[in-house]
Amino acid sequence: MKKQHLSVDIETRSSVDIGKAGLYRYTQSPDFEILLFAYKWNDDPVQIRDLANGEHVPEKIIRALLDPNVIKHAYNAAFEWYCLNTAGVETPLEQWQCTMAHGLYCGYTAGLDATGKAIGLPQDKQKLATGKALIRYFCVPCKPTKSNGGRTWNLPKHDPDKWELFKDYCKQDVVTEHEILKRLNLFPVPEYEQQQWQMDIRMNTYGVRVDTDLIDGALHIDAVSTQKLTDEAIAITKLDNPNSTGQLLRWLQDNDVEAENLQKATVSDLLGKENPDHVQRMLEIRQQLGKTSIKKYVAMQTAKCEDERVRGLTQYYGANRTGRWAGRLVQMQNLPRNYIKTLDYARKLVKQKNYEGIHILYGNVPDTLSQLIRTAFIPSEGHKFVVADFSAIEARVIAWLAGEQWVNEVFATHGKIYEATASQMFHVPIEKIAKGNAEYALRQKGKVATLALGYQGGVNSLVAMGALRSGLTEEELPDIVHRWRAANRRICDLWYAIEQAILTVMQTAQPQAIRGLIFALEGDVIYGQIFLTVQLPSGRKLFYPKPFLKENQFGKLAVHYYSIGQQTRKWGVESTYGGKMTENIVQAIARDCLAVTLERVVAKGLQVVFHVHDEVIIDAPMTTTVEEICDLMAEPIPWAPGLILKGAGFESNYYMKD
Repeated sequence: MKKQHLSVDIETRSSVDIGKAGLYRYTQSPDFEILLFAYKWNDDPVQIRDLANGEHVPEKIIRALLDPNVIKHAYNAAFEWYCLNTAGVETPLEQWQCTMAHGLYCGYTAGLDATGKAIGLPQDKQKLATGKALIRYFCVPCKPTKSNGGRTWNLPKHDPDKWELFKDYCKQDVVTEHEILKRLNLFPVPEYEQQQWQMDIRMNTYGVRVDTDLIDGALHIDAVSTQKLTDEAIAITKLDNPNSTGQLLRWLQDNDVEAENLQKATVSDLLGKENPDHVQRMLEIRQQLGKTSIKKYVAMQTAKCEDERVRGLTQYYGANRTGRWAGRLVQMQNLPRNYIKTLDYARKLVKQKNYEGIHILYGNVPDTLSQLIRTAFIPSEGHKFVVADFSAIEARVIAWLAGEQWVNEVFATHGKIYEATASQMFHVPIEKIAKGNAEYALRQKGKVATLALGYQGGVNSLVAMGALRSGLTEEELPDIVHRWRAANRRICDLWYAIEQAILTVMQTAQPQAIRGLIFALEGDVIYGQIFLTVQLPSGRKLFYPKPFLKENQFGKLAVHYYSIGQQTRKWGVESTYGGKMTENIVQAIARDCLAVTLERVVAKGLQVVFHVHDEVIIDAPMTTTVEEICDLMAEPIPWAPGLILKGAGFESNYYMKD
């Protein structure tokens, strides 16, 4: 039976701020309501139903929302799917496809408006610019005033002209989504990636439990700590507002301390110098008041649903270039590490709102609260967390891809990659690179080289990886680069082979194959879209939109393409080269290894509550062991014969960094 297609866009209202609290908390608000329902059946004109004024969704469309022979499309389809089910309109997730996820897969950006422009939709097909103001007017509560009769919501009757505009806006969103979909359908998302998207939504919908007592205690102690630190700062400086950067900079200058700014790195550098006691203490206070980690407790509190679960922590394909997942709301990808040995006791004191206890035992109160953020995530009642991550996965993947045999043998045997790298670089027997021997100092060089140099980086990459902070000198860094490259000739060859392949593809329009990768130009004659693509061993493709050749900043011929800039966050031209492309490919393969593991975990009937980089956090029954999960991670990947993976992990009654 031929599949039918239904494109949908809805407009909703809720008193919960969706930007801060997320979709799930927003939708679970008692005053959540669907206002408008716009739809397009196959290629028929867009229709709209004004639910706020008593209209109903046609029975045919209600049936279609349940019909497995009708594919439902929406931009950010998780929103439509969850809102409709919350409102009592049952529609199964596996029947939905997300045009935003499809756009991300094809190398575009996340917003409907931005994607329409990036793809090059004609003006009449693009999203209307009036939307934000209309959403503010109808979809969020208004402030009661005398002039508006003390109302808290603007209804259609309060401005019928705006309401008609809002209906046009909703209909146009369906037009834009459908036009984007037509252009993307020529570059389909593989079925297993569609399943990954569904798995991500199901995980986000399940959510993860948070420790409400810990969050409340942390917010209370932070308020006490902030007040005490501020009072002390006023006493030291006699300033009206010692939190003011301008005031504090002038005070420092008056005390013979020169500083251009008070950024974290600057304050840290100043603290390392010889300062009078009162200046040193003021800088310490500034550093402690500058801790932003408390915002994560606020984010948890804001996003927490009534069942004490936070939902929507990950974004499928959030890392546009590689397809890795990204963090949302609490931003799990950049949680502070924990070093406190007595986490249980520190958590107990915070739950008791015992500021003095934390201060006496741990000294730096903001830092202690920062270290406890991870532990606010806890398993469901009667469960435990089983946490496991891949060991050195990028080093394993790049060695496997390049055929760097000595590295593969290290991972197949003892696994001591930092010692083995130092041994290769400095021609020292590996058994000598052990604690207690002078040669053990070489391990640090092997470690920083392994972490920094795999993607054609040089001295600057070593510095960025912390080489100087770890005790190495600037003078020895060029030698480390030279030695690492000499020890890893196959990896270096991979960079150059990949660079030559993408240049050849661009110059000849002929596909190039290297070590299980296929580089190609793909385009369509209907809409004029063109991509440089890389087919990975998994079958997934990386897309680089609108590629072209020109000289880069170093005067060398290079591939350029359009993307969201990491610094600018705007759609524009980026350039790439062999090492950078290698990084994209290796991280993408590592991501696909994680995807296989997630499938295996789900197949065992276990619940993943979130994952961070290469780490999986499972809300597991007490009978599940970390060994079981690590065994799943170490199982061979069908499409990567010879790739040796290993998992390591722990079990706990709260999340932490082991």
